[in-house]
Amino acid sequence: MADAASAVAAFRRVLKPGEEERALSRIATEPQQKRAMEQFRRAVDRAPDARAALRDPRVLQVITTALGIPEGANQAGLATRVLLSDLRDEKSLANTLGDRRWKSAAETLDLGRRGIAALRDPQLQASLADGLRRAQWNQNLEREQPGLGDAVLFRERATAVDNNIYAVLGDPIIRRVVTGALGLPMQIAIQPVETQARAVRARLDITKLEDPKEVQRLAERYLMNRANENAANGTDILARFGFPPRGFTV
Repeated sequence: MADAASAVAAFRRVLKPGEEERALSRIATEPQQKRAMEQFRRAVDRAPDARAALRDPRVLQVITTALGIPEGANQAGLATRVLLSDLRDEKSLANTLGDRRWKSAAETLDLGRRGIAALRDPQLQASLADGLRRAQWNQNLEREQPGLGDAVLFRERATAVDNNIYAVLGDPIIRRVVTGALGLPMQIAIQPVETQARAVRARLDITKLEDPKEVQRLAERYLMNRANENAANGTDILARFGFPPRGFTV
């Protein structure tokens, strides 16, 4: 079990130039990656429309995994309603759901406007294939060091919250890293979002998330806290941070 110093060292190693590209290139050669996309393409070619395509587990699993909502593969009803939402309607489910990842996925796919043609678009399929590779890399990082995948994603996403505390809380990865770095108890996740917002604001000036150096410091503090608590408990405390199931099977 890695200590805090080793956890931070692993994070810094992953961020070195070329490390991500090499990892993704290795993953691209894995048979399951190619098989998942081949099954996806066959399924969307056969589907009469986008709604039918989303009912196919092979399609939904690729979409949700590639777009960073891995647990969404088991939420077919929700996924269908959100991903087919009319994004122009402010009251649509995509625009009102608290978890911002779903709206981002709906915008990426644009199924409400383009329908099945979007899923058959080679450019979108290439983007989904890249997302699958990155999801696998994230999973590999988590196996190597609990929290490492979180830290990498947090570094990529944090500067996009635009000083909006609810954007911080609406992204499970950002929320997990921020609350973990600040040492907030796991029970905060079941409290009203306004209570969570007050707790985070009391400990963090979220404008600092515009500063890549501050983002790096928070990610490293999160990793150190994870490592320290894991060492104290003698086990990985994944449940403490609310991490969703990670497996991707085809």
